[in-house]
Amino acid sequence: MFSHVMVGVKDLAAAKKFYDEVLGTLGLTAAAQQNRVFYRSPTGTFGITLPINGEPASVGNGSTFGFKANSPEQVDAFHAAGVAHGGVTCEDPPGWREGPAGKLYLAYLRDPDGHKICALFRPVA
Repeated sequence: MFSHVMVGVKDLAAAKKFYDEVLGTLGLTAAAQQNRVFYRSPTGTFGITLPINGEPASVGNGSTFGFKANSPEQVDAFHAAGVAHGGVTCEDPPGWREGPAGKLYLAYLRDPDGHKICALFRPVA
């Protein structure tokens, strides 16, 4: 459905360090490109950027950016890397949840700029 998601950051070098560690747990690596950094997978791209309009970066209230994980252990590694590199746990601790979408293993963080991110593992039914 989406080709990419891009979020604005206040400090590109600090944000890159955070996302290198967090997204590295999911096997994603960075490709830098003039005031932007992209993390590409076969199914889409996540990018961080200094806002091109020169205004301060801001956080979307109610926004969450979810990343697919291959196991609960990978979700836990994502969360641990995030907390170790300036992220803050939000919502419930990492773990299983059941609801209308079925059984999911999730972990939520706020990145150093305040963006809400999540790693999600969905077991095969």
